[in-house]
Amino acid sequence: MPDLSNLLQPDRGQSARTIHLVDAKGFDAWLSAQPPRARAAAEAQKLNPTGYASAILPGDGAEDWSVVTVVANVEKLSPWCLAKLAETLPEGSYRVEGREPGPAMYGWLTAQYRFDRYRKSDKASGPRVLLTGEPAKIDETVRLAEVTFKVRDWINLGPNDLGPAELEAAAEEIAQAHGGTLTVTRGDELARGYPMIHAVGKAAGKGRDPRLIEIEWGDPSHPRIAIIGKGVVFDSGGLDIKPAAGMRLMKKDMGGAAHALGLAELVMSRKLPVRLHMLVPAVENSVSGESFRPGDVLQTRKGLTVENSNTDAEGRLILGDAITKAAEKDPELMLDFATLTGAARVALGADLTGLFANSEGLAEELLAAADAEADPAWRLPLWDPYDEMLKSDVADMVNAAEGTPFGGAITAALFLRRFVPEGVQWAHHDIFCWRQSPKPGRPKGADAVSLRATWKVLKDRYGG
Repeated sequence: MPDLSNLLQPDRGQSARTIHLVDAKGFDAWLSAQPPRARAAAEAQKLNPTGYASAILPGDGAEDWSVVTVVANVEKLSPWCLAKLAETLPEGSYRVEGREPGPAMYGWLTAQYRFDRYRKSDKASGPRVLLTGEPAKIDETVRLAEVTFKVRDWINLGPNDLGPAELEAAAEEIAQAHGGTLTVTRGDELARGYPMIHAVGKAAGKGRDPRLIEIEWGDPSHPRIAIIGKGVVFDSGGLDIKPAAGMRLMKKDMGGAAHALGLAELVMSRKLPVRLHMLVPAVENSVSGESFRPGDVLQTRKGLTVENSNTDAEGRLILGDAITKAAEKDPELMLDFATLTGAARVALGADLTGLFANSEGLAEELLAAADAEADPAWRLPLWDPYDEMLKSDVADMVNAAEGTPFGGAITAALFLRRFVPEGVQWAHHDIFCWRQSPKPGRPKGADAVSLRATWKVLKDRYGG
């Protein structure tokens, strides 16, 4: 990871190239006010008032130049307004003319992310540094971008390099860095205490055995919160095996765990006045003679029985046991993150997080934060009439509704809700965390989604 703190610097009047901002409504007036050489340069580069368009403008001296870029609204910058420039401009220092970059500092940093674990880029360039007159905002922006880089790295890793043990190592590093307590449950103790986590992960190969990873941190007298992430390091679908196309990106099925780890690190590094309990059930859903089967009736930590109707609906199983454990500590708030259903993607596409919440107030907080942070989410209903779709003839419930292709994201959320105790505010994020095509500040591949919004809610609630 590059030293992101060097990419944002306090503006002390040092030498820097100027970034001019213009939007569609002011474009014509801006262009007409430019000297002839600047107008000629803009026209030669076919600058139009469309998003992210930019042009290099000559200055008075032979080596003097500045850059103009088109944004949606000059008066209200988004995190992504300057991200394209951070990807394309030459190495050097830059300042925005006449205003502070504000939220655009985040995209300036995330645009300079590169995943080069397996292949060195032949397009490497030096750092692009952005100056700001609001130095108090640098630390928070850098911290958030650093966590985003970590989340992207974990998800981008090949599944051969990120199994349950590596998730445990990541959690251990975070816990040690911030004074948290790490607890890992595996083997016979896992089978006894967390039977669904054990059932899903027991088919994995040597060294990739399932486990529940927990971090506890903070003053026990502070409000207790639980952050839970689905840690399926690779999902073959189990005996209900996925087709090749459906399996191709299943290294990202631990994206919920990556988000839980990242959010936990933000909580601890910022010393938020909460008692944190982070839980990651880490498994590989593999195929072997040990695989759990369609028709198996699984025990749960909560005491309910689950008839397994689909081995590819495994994420909700492991989350059920983890939510039960979190509930035993009486948290006032639970947040879970999971790459849970294709149905959410069919409904919402790749960009929108599917948000479920059992509290109107919590839902409103999360949606407002999603809008404020340009970290989009869309609320889906916990529609009670669909609860009957989880009925089983032989057990307390099935894990996936049978006989219908409809409402899959909702029935998955309803399954999880059965493990959430009354009176606990709970939100479930059905995430995708993968960009199929690049956008400024958000390269193709892994990405952090709903992270900034949930972090804002926690800061606003608990005074961080």
